[in-house]
Amino acid sequence: MSSKEKTITRLDSNYMQQYDAYIERQKRKKQRLIRRLVLFSIVIAIAIGMMAAYHLNQRELQAEKIEQYEQLEEQLATLKKEEQNLTEEIELLKDEDYVLDVARTNYFFSKKGELIFRIPDEDPSY
Repeated sequence: MSSKEKTITRLDSNYMQQYDAYIERQKRKKQRLIRRLVLFSIVIAIAIGMMAAYHLNQRELQAEKIEQYEQLEEQLATLKKEEQNLTEEIELLKDEDYVLDVARTNYFFSKKGELIFRIPDEDPSY
């Protein structure tokens, strides 16, 4: 049987024409379904890509904001320390003996009969 080819004659009847039309409609439906699924998949892929790009952009922005926040925290701590030092200095400047001592060491004010020798590399005492 395998050596002989089968030949089947196709009948051209009304039923066969309707069946062929039905098969053709089914093929077109299947093609439209595949096209819609491909289009939907492309739209979904684009949406996911855009969301991923937006997410990465937001993560980068958040990292920058965190870094900026940390820098501002350090700056705030430095300024608070400087404010504390200046407040302490204000309190010291209210003391007359301290003011006289600063004036003597930095501005060459002296008591009667006193000689002041200044060394050039000397830092202020306060």
